[in-house]
Amino acid sequence: MRQRNPHPSPKARMMGERKLRNTVDLRNLLKRQRYDLQCGHGGPWQRARGCTEWRGMRSRRRTGALAPPEQKRDRDMKTRFRAALPAIALLAACNAGAGVSAQPQATPSPAPDPAPPFTLTQVADFDTPWAMAFLPDGRMLVTEKAGKILLVSADGKQQQTIATVDVAFQGQGGLLDVIPAPDFAKSHQVYYTYAEPRPNGSSLAMARASFVDGATPALANPQVLWRAGSDGKGGQFGAIIAFAPDGKSLFLTSGERQRFTPAQDPNQALGKILHLTLDGKPAPGNPWAGKTGTATVTVTDPPKNTEIAKTAPGRTEAVEGTNLVPAETWSLGHRNPYGLGGDEVNLIRKGANYGWPNVSNGDNYDDTPIPDHAPGDGYAAPSVYWNPSISPGGMIYYSGDLFPQWKGSLLIGALSGRGLIQVALNGDKARKAGQWALNMRIRDVVQGPDGAVWLLEDAGKTNGRLFKLTPRQ
Repeated sequence: MRQRNPHPSPKARMMGERKLRNTVDLRNLLKRQRYDLQCGHGGPWQRARGCTEWRGMRSRRRTGALAPPEQKRDRDMKTRFRAALPAIALLAACNAGAGVSAQPQATPSPAPDPAPPFTLTQVADFDTPWAMAFLPDGRMLVTEKAGKILLVSADGKQQQTIATVDVAFQGQGGLLDVIPAPDFAKSHQVYYTYAEPRPNGSSLAMARASFVDGATPALANPQVLWRAGSDGKGGQFGAIIAFAPDGKSLFLTSGERQRFTPAQDPNQALGKILHLTLDGKPAPGNPWAGKTGTATVTVTDPPKNTEIAKTAPGRTEAVEGTNLVPAETWSLGHRNPYGLGGDEVNLIRKGANYGWPNVSNGDNYDDTPIPDHAPGDGYAAPSVYWNPSISPGGMIYYSGDLFPQWKGSLLIGALSGRGLIQVALNGDKARKAGQWALNMRIRDVVQGPDGAVWLLEDAGKTNGRLFKLTPRQ
């Protein structure tokens, strides 16, 4: 997000600034298989790719010292183009209750560490990369927004295109997340998300394909498992996949496509975290299991601000088949639960409403105010947020041994913040603990098989580099 200028020029006032709500990466936090998604098993910070979210996921923001969280955070929508602009939603554990979190604690951000505890080594580079994931043998899958899924050797020296996906490659749209199935060693299945071209624009889709290894490896028999519907304009797709620790279901983040109001509409998948079976159907145990939605929904194009969104005219769109959105929904009121741009960390709870666009600790780009979170307002407030914005990108719950000082913490890539952020966890509490300037926009953060940390750069229209972090000797 952008820092707010206390004395804006007339031009700046006219253009407006906006603080955006961000949600951190669902996917990486829930990757930690030893934690159970159920309340009371392993605490609230689960890590496989799915259940809860700490707002503050993957996004990019501007560099600079972080201000105390009691100040309003500014959000720069531009920081998160390639993936889902402002959503830094760190996934935490899925708790059984839909309780409302307390107000964020006013903890100042630590000063940037002049001597990072790691050495940064470039391993490879790609064309507008968006996400990466490790296979069991140490090779990597990397997505490029234009539509390629690459198989990359463990040392980064060999790259092979194993699939080309037809995507709506524009703005924040394109090929997005990728992750192997929990039983990949047996099933060889790979899941991925993308902006699918549609008659009225684009829509988020999730697909699955089978990995065929050999001299010419490929992803075969692709199958679309789920579509968001509500075709139209806008970015902020969400698009992060996280598997439940038991490997029997998954969580999918769906952004509100810069349309504001769908996040509170129970009949639209936009602005939600969805809990699905491995085949893309509503998972058992969801808070509104068995319920169906309306046969039609109202679709609008992205308005300028929340006030206009309340009365913006839209078109009526028929839902294909039975509207299963209520039965799919795990939580709602999200702007862009992707892990991208955004400046807050939220603990995601089953059935909870995170308030967007009714409340947010931020303002619209044109300075139209949005009410802040307040005690007793019925919405779950963030536990940590940043001002000025860091535009969080990818996020992981670090569980390795290579960096013992990080074990049990969240590591967040910063886009506009151009660095790496550590958030320490204590039960269901979170605090800012470390910040290292890297002078590059971090799109994704992944923990390697040996405990090393891998960073994927978002360099805009130029090549994005892949780096490996190892302890400084």
